[in-house]
Amino acid sequence: MTSEPARHPGVEPKPADIRLVIGASSAGTVFEWYDFFIYGTLAAIIGKTFFPSGNATLETLLVWAGFAVGFGFRPLGAVLFGYLGDKLGRKYTFLVTVTLMGIATAGVGLIPSAESIGYAAPALVLLLRILQGLALGGEYGGAAVYVAEHAPPEKRGYFTSYIQASVVGGFVLSLIVVLGCKALMSPETWASWGWRVPFLLSIALLAISLWMRVKLSESPVFQAMREEGELAGNPFVESLTYPGNKRRIFIALFGIAAGLTVIWYTAMFSGLTFLKTAMRVEDTTAEVIVGLAAALGMGFYLWAGHLSDKIGRKKPIVWGYALTLLLLFPTYWVIGAHANPGLAAAAERAPVVVSGPVCDYNPFAQEQTTNCAILLGDLAGTGVSYDLGKSDTLVATVGGKALPLDSYPWADKAARGKQLQTWLTEAGYDFSKVRPSWGDTAIILGALLLLMALSGATYGPVAALLAEMFPPRIRYSSMSIPYHLGTGYFGGFLPFISGFIVAKTGDPYSGLWYTWVVVLMAFLVALWGLKGGPPRDFEQDAA
Repeated sequence: MTSEPARHPGVEPKPADIRLVIGASSAGTVFEWYDFFIYGTLAAIIGKTFFPSGNATLETLLVWAGFAVGFGFRPLGAVLFGYLGDKLGRKYTFLVTVTLMGIATAGVGLIPSAESIGYAAPALVLLLRILQGLALGGEYGGAAVYVAEHAPPEKRGYFTSYIQASVVGGFVLSLIVVLGCKALMSPETWASWGWRVPFLLSIALLAISLWMRVKLSESPVFQAMREEGELAGNPFVESLTYPGNKRRIFIALFGIAAGLTVIWYTAMFSGLTFLKTAMRVEDTTAEVIVGLAAALGMGFYLWAGHLSDKIGRKKPIVWGYALTLLLLFPTYWVIGAHANPGLAAAAERAPVVVSGPVCDYNPFAQEQTTNCAILLGDLAGTGVSYDLGKSDTLVATVGGKALPLDSYPWADKAARGKQLQTWLTEAGYDFSKVRPSWGDTAIILGALLLLMALSGATYGPVAALLAEMFPPRIRYSSMSIPYHLGTGYFGGFLPFISGFIVAKTGDPYSGLWYTWVVVLMAFLVALWGLKGGPPRDFEQDAA
């Protein structure tokens, strides 16, 4: 295909029509991302139920590996459902994706524990995560394209920003459901079987979503292309061969999708994990703080989408990247200092230093091969940060005082954990769960909102931008493929990679380097590749 297909700009819909389009598309996106995020929200209990290993760090990494598997299959879902969306229509394709997601999510809640059925349990979890990833690969492109093709050009950024905010809404809904279930159940009931209820609720959410989406009509752009015989013969092939599309896909992948997704996951998922683990904030308190920040932060997505209609799509995204590079580490330092001031003070007053000849700690091993690695693994399990040095003999100091490692029960893991905590407690470390004061909570909330503002700036205009970057006949496929490659691999593997970096280094802030490097790459690509100026419909020579 060498010539530009006929352009079909969005038409001015009636107010009732656009409310239905945005409402049904956004609600379905909320429900589908709820289904996907509930796994990450319940990561700790999923690890104990389906990936038991006796190694808390390994269990966490296995859970995040399962999280990444779902994201890893999103590009395949983008190819499959993008093809169907460009051939058969936008509406019916995302009806299929939301159905697949709801069924797969409910299935996770029905899987027996690993204690009951052994390795079949994690295998079934991974299979259902694959189905979720396939479904999600088709959902975003369908909803974003559907709204963009209904929207008038001058309001396209604002209208499509509701889809971006709905992704956050899915995360918020997952927290609300978890908190509600925990409030209605005893801790024993929740730990035993109650945690399965949020997964099973997907069936009810699926029914609501289908009811809303069935009422929708097909996209006017797709209808016009079908009537004029302009549908793509093979959308996937044309996405790779259409003039200029390879460059557009490169920019969309490395300059847009990769950057926005790591900022979003660092703001919310990493923030929640950081509070619960490294900072030892009580679970419900951490969930409430992060959930409130996410709920309030959705407004930034709408604001950025509206702003992009006025000043163009490029400026908010590039500004958001630049500010993230400057503020990411300082913002997390503020969160850490106020989430658990006692722990922060203890780490400064009595730093832990481990030195030895062979300290090759492997977070994936159930048992380490050297005493130094064993000690590092035990420290990783406590969440206490440490510095690593080199020496001919194994030495560990806390606040400059050497620990009596000759009496350390090397062969007994449970005894080691108790002994290490005793030594650290004597040095001023407090391992009890904490609830920050109201003042500290307000500062944490403000820091998380700053991260959400950065996420909103880079995420809010994106659906409109991607829809405008690609020709209508292959739009669903062309925008879905780079979006889900970027979000699936750069974002989906973020919890796993950053968790691995933290486990290897002993520094709870070191995982942020992954985010920082990816954002730097996205900033440079976006600065080079994105067209400036006011928003415009697809043009043959536009990026």
